[in-house]
Amino acid sequence: MRLPFVKTLWVAAALVFVWSAIGPKDALTWGMEVAPAVIGAVLLAATRKRFPLTPLAQGWIAAHMIVLMVGGHYTYAEVPLFDWIRDLFHFERNHYDRVGHFAQGFVPALLCREILLRRGVLARRAWLPFVVISFCLALSATYELIEWAAALVMGQGADAFLGTQGDPWDTQTDMFLAGVGAAASLAVLRRAHDRQLAVLREP
Repeated sequence: MRLPFVKTLWVAAALVFVWSAIGPKDALTWGMEVAPAVIGAVLLAATRKRFPLTPLAQGWIAAHMIVLMVGGHYTYAEVPLFDWIRDLFHFERNHYDRVGHFAQGFVPALLCREILLRRGVLARRAWLPFVVISFCLALSATYELIEWAAALVMGQGADAFLGTQGDPWDTQTDMFLAGVGAAASLAVLRRAHDRQLAVLREP
């Protein structure tokens, strides 16, 4: 991703945030789903001078935020486009949450990879894929635990946040997709990411 396109993505993310906050399906669900995007934006703004990310990482983070905000507005089980896809292909459920959990591995993998490489955390680069995928799986498991805690505290009020749609294996599938997303990110973006990291290292 080139910087002008990344800036366009950030403008789009800001506009989607405003749109998503107007009349969401469920205000509490919107707050819980969009909170990670808001926290991420604040952290990026706070660290942009001392640790600016590559354009590739920034662009994918903005795209992930858009996924979160769309899901927050409609709830993940009721995104209209994926209702249409469900009906067209005779799926049993709305699969937008599957997209969200794939992104939950795909984008954090890129961010984790960048931090580990730039900070020189690992003595041997061969360990990088294992550590990155393990981090993303741990992140996904943590999110599922948060959903579980919300269900205990809120009861049926957490149904829209959980978005299981009657699938008894929803939690396991979500974590599996996050792992697949992390592996896909490493496979697809590695070379482009390395090129941008090399530019950052240049004096």
